[in-house]
This record gives sequence, C-alpha cells and structure tokens, in this order.
Amino acid sequence: MNRSDSRQPDAHWRVRLHEIIFEADTPAGRAFDIVLIGSILLSVLVVMLESVASIRASYGQVLIRIEWFFTLLFTIEYILRLISVRRPLRYMLSFFGFVDILALLPTYLSLILPGSQYLFTIRILRLLRVFRVLKLSEYLSEAFVLTSALKASQRKISVFILTILSLVVVIGSIMYMVEGEENGFDSIPTSIYWAIVTLTTVGYGDLSPQTPWGKALASVVMVMGYGIIAVPTGIVTVEISQAALKARQATTQSCPVCGSEGHDSDAVFCKYCGNHL
Repeated sequence: MNRSDSRQPDAHWRVRLHEIIFEADTPAGRAFDIVLIGSILLSVLVVMLESVASIRASYGQVLIRIEWFFTLLFTIEYILRLISVRRPLRYMLSFFGFVDILALLPTYLSLILPGSQYLFTIRILRLLRVFRVLKLSEYLSEAFVLTSALKASQRKISVFILTILSLVVVIGSIMYMVEGEENGFDSIPTSIYWAIVTLTTVGYGDLSPQTPWGKALASVVMVMGYGIIAVPTGIVTVEISQAALKARQATTQSCPVCGSEGHDSDAVFCKYCGNHL
C-alpha cells in the first residue's frame, strides 16, 4: 500500500493543498509560488510608492485599498498554510512562519498605530522562497551550510560581543576622564558612543578628541578596530568550512506535518519531527 492510500480519504485534500503551497515540484505548486512572489513584489512596490509625498497626495486612497487587498490575500494564504500542515503551531514558530506573521501585522497595526503600515516592506523576506521556485537546490544547500555555521558560532560570537561591550565601556570611561566636558565628552554614555563609533571604524566625525592624550588613545582604539573586525569573520569562516564538509544536497520537499524544509535529497523521514516525508 502506498503512502497516499494509507491516509484517510478526507485528508487527501490537505495533502494536495500542502503540495501546492509548500512544494515547487509540481506545476500547480510552481504556479502558486510564482503568483505569490509576484504579489509580494507588487505589495512592496505599493508601500514604497505611498511613501512618496506627491504620489500619496494624488493616489493615497487607491494605494491604501491595494495594501489592504494584498494583506487580506496574504492572510488567506497564511490560514491555508496552517490548515495544510498537521502541526500548525510548529509552523507558526518556524522561521518562515514568523516571517509570514510579520508580513501581515503592519497593516492591521496601522489601525491602531498610524504609519506602522510602512513596515509592510518586511514581507520582502518572503522572497527567500524564490530558491524553491527556481529549484536552486544547490543554493539551498549553501544556505543550510551558512545557517549551521552561524548556529555553531553563536557562543563564540556571544563571548566576543560581551568582550567588546566591556571594552567600549572602559575606553569610554577613560576618554571621559581624559577629554572632559569642555571637549564634548560631557558624559560616560556619550564617550561610550564615541568608543563604539571609533572601534567599529565607522567614524561619524561628530565627536573627536582635542587633547594629545585623547588623540593618542583614539589612535590606539582605531588600530584595535581593524584587528577586532577580523575576529568574528575568522570564527564564522572556520565554522563554514566544517559545516561544508558535513553538508549534503538539500531538496525542496517540505514536511507535511510540521512544514519544515531543508531535508537531504535522499531523506525518508523529517529530521525535525520524525514523520514520513
């Protein structure tokens, strides 16, 4: 007995819906994703046009109606996604589930907080689904390598950031004592802001030391900045190399239960929930 026969007859429509919405291996699924991506691009374009004062003055009401149309369209699509998986909560807590929610909230929030609809552009993140539509599985594999490397690096990066935060507090405090309020360093938080800008080599130029000792300290901080920038790069690079050795080619198939993606091409069971693919 094949897999489709083992399911209850009344669940067949859900399986079909899942194939269309979550997978791009069928003509219907591919067409669905192409329409979805086109809608996302158009909705983001509408928000951008509304931010232009002259266009908003002439076509503001029309653009608002179009925004609501896309919001309702994406709301229906999101509900269908939840219906098509057997564990909707798991999908809601996934990356794409979270992005889908963020894509809907701004327009609804605009009823309470005027102007929040401009966060509508966050739905551009949903274009990450283009990798599935174009069946660029090799790019999916590279994306999973990068994700694995970032997860493996998070503890090292956390320690690094904590060290940097401690360092800028110390440098800012020293600069406050060296320069003083008469040279623009009127508080330790202001001095810390200067230390962050200098250490990261951004250099806004709105605040600079005037005394010889202050300039000497600034020179040391600038040189340190170049070395510090290389640290997280090296950490992530090492993890990417290790993750690449373990990587296997990914497939566009999505789990019908939890909606998770990124399975190996020869996978039979979902590596996240254990259900049959």
